[in-house]
Amino acid sequence: MYKNLSGRPGVALAAVAVAQFMVALDMAVVNVALPAIRADLGFAPLELAWVVHIYALTFGGFLLLGGKACDLFGRRRLFAAGLVVFGIASMAGGFAQAPWQLVAARAVQGMAAAAVAPAALATLTTTFTEGPARMRALGVWSAVNAAGGAMGVLVGGLLTEYANWRWVMLINIPIVAIALAAVAAGVAADRRDHAAGRLDALGAVLATVGIGLLVIGVVRTDHYGWTSGVTIATLTASVVVLACFLAVEARVATPLVRLGLFRSRWVTGANLFVFLAAAGQFSAFYLVSLYMQQVLGMSAGATGAAFLPFSLTVIIGTVVATRVGARRSPRTALIGGGLLTAAGIGWFALISPDGSFVTDVLGPSLVGGFGLGLCLAPVAAAATMGVAGPEAGMASGVFNSARQLGGSVGVAALATIAASRSRAHVDPAGLNDGYALALGIAALVFGTAALVAAVVLPAARRDSTAAPKAPLHEELSPARP
Repeated sequence: MYKNLSGRPGVALAAVAVAQFMVALDMAVVNVALPAIRADLGFAPLELAWVVHIYALTFGGFLLLGGKACDLFGRRRLFAAGLVVFGIASMAGGFAQAPWQLVAARAVQGMAAAAVAPAALATLTTTFTEGPARMRALGVWSAVNAAGGAMGVLVGGLLTEYANWRWVMLINIPIVAIALAAVAAGVAADRRDHAAGRLDALGAVLATVGIGLLVIGVVRTDHYGWTSGVTIATLTASVVVLACFLAVEARVATPLVRLGLFRSRWVTGANLFVFLAAAGQFSAFYLVSLYMQQVLGMSAGATGAAFLPFSLTVIIGTVVATRVGARRSPRTALIGGGLLTAAGIGWFALISPDGSFVTDVLGPSLVGGFGLGLCLAPVAAAATMGVAGPEAGMASGVFNSARQLGGSVGVAALATIAASRSRAHVDPAGLNDGYALALGIAALVFGTAALVAAVVLPAARRDSTAAPKAPLHEELSPARP
C-alpha cells in the first residue's frame, strides 16, 4: 500500500488537468486527419479505421490493469512513466513512414493512456479530501476531460488543414513535457507502508483479453454487422473470458478488482451512469460531426470550430456543479444534469437536411453541454465516494473502463443503426434520417442514465464503502507541502 508523503495540491491538479486533456484529445484528434493519413501513408480502406480503433482497444483493454498498478507501484511513478511512454509513442507516430508504424504507435499510446488516466484520477482522490475541495478538483478534471474530447475535432481539423497531419501526433510532445514538469513539482511522493502484495497476473490477462475482445467486437460491427458469425463469436468469447475473470477475482488474495467494491451503491450506480452517459455522449459527438460534414457540407476545420460552444457550456455547467453541489449529494446533479443532457441530445434528433449550424446545432449544443457539465464532476465524485486510498487506483480504473467501454459500444451500436436507416438513400436527406434516428436513441440512453442515478444512488452521502483494512481519514487526507 502506498501513502502520500508531501506535495503541492495546486500543481498536482495542474498535472492531472494537462494529462487528462491530452488523453481525451487523442480519442478524437486523428478522426478528421484520416483522409490525409491515407493519402500520405497508403493505407488500404479497411485498414485506415484501425488508426482510431487500436487506441480505443488498448486504452480500454489495459485500464483495469493500469488502475491496480497505481495502487501497487505508486501513483506518481505510474503517472510519470505513462506520460513518458505516451510522448515517445506520439513522436514515433508523427514520424511514421508506413501504415503499421502508425498503428503500432497508436496502440502504445492507448496502453500509456491506460496508465495515465487512472493515475490522474487517483491522484486527485488521494490529494483532496471528500467534500468541497475534492469536488472543485474533480470539476477541473471534468472540464478539461470534456474540453479535450471536443477540442480533439477542432485541433485535428485545424492542424490537418493548415499544417500537416503529422502534427496531430507531435502536438502531444509539448503537452507531455508540461505534464511531466508538473508531476515532478507537485504530485506527492508515494511511500509503501507495508507489503503491497502481488499483481494478480491471471486476472490482469483475463481482464485485458476480455475487455479487448469486447471492444474489438463492437468497433468492427461497421464491417461485419451485429448478427454476423464473427461478431457473435467475438462477443461470446468476451463474455466467457470476463466470466472467468470474475471467478478469479472472487478467489485471489489481492484481486485486480475487489468485487466487494460494488457493494457500494455509490460505486455501482456511478459506473452504470457513466457507461450509459458515455454511450449517449460519444455517439452524439460522432453523429453530429457527420451531420455537419455530410449533410450541411461544412469543412473539417469549421466542424471542429462548431464544437466550441458545446465545450464552453460544459465548462460553465462544471463550474455551477462544483459551486452548488460541493456540499451536497452528487445524486441531485446527476439526475438534473442527465435529464438536461438527454433533452439537448433529443433536440439534436430534430436535425433537418435543409438546416444550418445556427438552427440545428447551436441550441442543442448549449443545452446538452450545460447538462453534461452538471454531470461530470459529480459522477467522478460518486464513483470514488468513500473509497480508501489503497483502492483509489482500482476505483479509478473501473470508472475509466466503464466510460471507455460505454463510448465504444454506444458509437458502434448507434452508427450501425444510422447506417441501416440511411443505407438505401445516400443523399443528404437519407443520411439525415439515419442520424436523426440514432440521435433520438442516444437521448433515450442518456435519459436512462438519469433514471439509474435516481434509482440506484443513495439519497444522502455515505462514507463507508470499501475494504476496512485502511483508515479512511488517513488515506484521504490532503497532502501537505
